[in-house]
Amino acid sequence: MKPSDVAHTAALEIDHVSHRYGARLALNDVSFTVRQSSFTVLLGLNGAGKSTLFSLITRLYAIRSGQIRIFGHDVANEPGAALSKLGVVFQSRALDTDISVRQNLMYHAALHGIASKRANELIAEVLDRVAMTDRSLDRVGNLSIGQMRRIEIARALLHRPRLLVLDEPTVGLDIKARADILDHVRGLSTVEGIGVLWATHLIDEAGAGDNVVVLHKGRVLARGGLGEVVGQSGGADLRDAFNRLTGAADQDELESAR
Repeated sequence: MKPSDVAHTAALEIDHVSHRYGARLALNDVSFTVRQSSFTVLLGLNGAGKSTLFSLITRLYAIRSGQIRIFGHDVANEPGAALSKLGVVFQSRALDTDISVRQNLMYHAALHGIASKRANELIAEVLDRVAMTDRSLDRVGNLSIGQMRRIEIARALLHRPRLLVLDEPTVGLDIKARADILDHVRGLSTVEGIGVLWATHLIDEAGAGDNVVVLHKGRVLARGGLGEVVGQSGGADLRDAFNRLTGAADQDELESAR
């Protein structure tokens, strides 16, 4: 692939992805794209399918229908090349609270095959990026929830990915901590050119310059710039647009079941 082609390759492509848990259809023909240097909000209520989609992106679940590509690399067929460009922050806490921040990051670096000397350099870099350098020797269990989230973001950035996906990253945070985490991750997108997929059920976490994908009961109801999604729905704002879109989908489902 030529350098010019790389610059125009999408950070993430979800292409007609479906997934079932037995008879239940959790994702139904889901398609959307996350561009490089963009911040995309995957907006949906609990149970919409956001975590299922993240499990497919990260290969926790096998992809049985459709394709997922990270910078052009098929996750199913080229997992090494695809996942090397991916950083992940899961909804559930994934740090060892009994050891220090630095020990957590060193362990993660070892999993990526990063040599000790290089790991020390990268750890210093990512802790500085999340303003947590002074807490490197602290036991993780002594940190606030917001500080733990910062460390999880630092860990996700340790191997210098070009795509960052975050599943409900502000759950349990207060208003200020939520705003701080949002501002920091948006900065990674705009300043450092990282493509970001931010999954949330909180409508106010979507900003004016963001792309939005509305996911409801496993189906994409709308996608595009925030203003575009609002305009196409006829809503007054994103909250109104979300309510209109999901309400109409629920009504259609009810009528088709009669």
